[in-house]
Amino acid sequence: MSSLPQPDDGPNASPSAAQNDLPALVLESETSLPTDHGVFTTRAYTSEGVTHVAMYRGDPGAVEAPLVRLHSECLTGDALGSHRCDCGDQLEAALQAIAAAGTGILLYLRGHEGRGIGLAAKLRAYALQDDGLDTVDANRALGLPDDARDYRAAAAILHELDCPRIRLLSSNPTKAEALARLGIEVPERLALQVPDRPENVRYLQTKRSRMRHDSLSGQPVGDDPEDLPLYAALAAHSEVVAQLAQSADGFIAARGGDAEFVSGEADRTHLHRLRAAVDAVVVGAGTVVADDPQLTVRAVAGTNPLRVLLDPHARIPAGSAVLRSPDAPTLWLVGPDAEVPAGIGDHVEIARLPHSADGEPVDPAAVIALVRERVPGSILVEGGGRTVSDFLAAGVLDRIFLTSAPVLIGDGVPGIRFRGSPVMAQAMRTPFRRYAFGEDVCTEFVLSDAAQAHSAERPARPADGA
Repeated sequence: MSSLPQPDDGPNASPSAAQNDLPALVLESETSLPTDHGVFTTRAYTSEGVTHVAMYRGDPGAVEAPLVRLHSECLTGDALGSHRCDCGDQLEAALQAIAAAGTGILLYLRGHEGRGIGLAAKLRAYALQDDGLDTVDANRALGLPDDARDYRAAAAILHELDCPRIRLLSSNPTKAEALARLGIEVPERLALQVPDRPENVRYLQTKRSRMRHDSLSGQPVGDDPEDLPLYAALAAHSEVVAQLAQSADGFIAARGGDAEFVSGEADRTHLHRLRAAVDAVVVGAGTVVADDPQLTVRAVAGTNPLRVLLDPHARIPAGSAVLRSPDAPTLWLVGPDAEVPAGIGDHVEIARLPHSADGEPVDPAAVIALVRERVPGSILVEGGGRTVSDFLAAGVLDRIFLTSAPVLIGDGVPGIRFRGSPVMAQAMRTPFRRYAFGEDVCTEFVLSDAAQAHSAERPARPADGA
């Protein structure tokens, strides 16, 4: 890191033409700022009458390419908690990622409100969006540019901090291109993704479709993402998640029970990645009877999870693959009075479910408790529709992956079904992400605060030279 210059020193000298064109900086102050993500050294720089803030951890100038976030000022999102944009969520995620990396910089760039059009104009654009315009057309209707932000001060600060080469934490390729024109090398750009909210989904979709922002998967639409951060989040934490693939009209199988295959290969690979990321996979007896699944990891590299069979009446046939094959340890959960056949494989453990009233479904919380006695990590509730619906209705899920396939079955085995609200205003609405898996669209509903916090985490590489 360069030594602290005097206010009249300006940015460090550089022979590059790009750097010579950067505005002068005045260092106004330096202090320590304790935050929820640790203590950041914080500097205030004034450039062309606007004061910007640089927050950093460690010694970014001592590593080859520190992690850097250019964060545009957003009063409504950052300070007032607005859900019309994702700025507040991104600010928290960026600070968390830099703290996890141990070294890095967050530049809080003032004068960038509303992509540079100012607070009052942004609120006028919001009013036009209320009338149906998207964020781009609303700006144009006001005679304003799509994006008026200027990154010259950001580049000047990075040069002053001896960081001419960075890893940029951003889902916007335009930022990397702007920095490159200003003499900052960006060998790597790391997408900063946080869950969409119902209130900002249209805004974010517009940025992705009209302003070149990364898709939620970080891949072009239609590509199968190889390693989404969500898999790492599930492997690192202890969540209860569910997965279900259904037709566009809400069925997981045809009338006769045929479910091969509702969704395509990319979505089925996603399912195997989920299995590889969790410690246990739970299915109901109906799924085993109808499909005779293996419940193992085959399409990707990984360890087979514990297979948990929810079968109060012990109706799973002894010849089923899960009871016959020793490829994965298996927990067969049966009712307190159910009779189980002899000669079951040594890989199968039989455990008794607690008593429940006649006709009442098994308490999902009790199932989770039994599984937790055996494995500590995440649990995947894979099927069928009734089992997933029971876990969702019980409020025990941290997130659910619901894939919609472009097929109409018309009449079949239903997917998600639970006793809902009498009016739309009370319907379940949560933060969510969408992924394009080939022709299928998977919606990840983030149901708990813990899952949302885990989703904001970004696995960071060790800092160069650390």
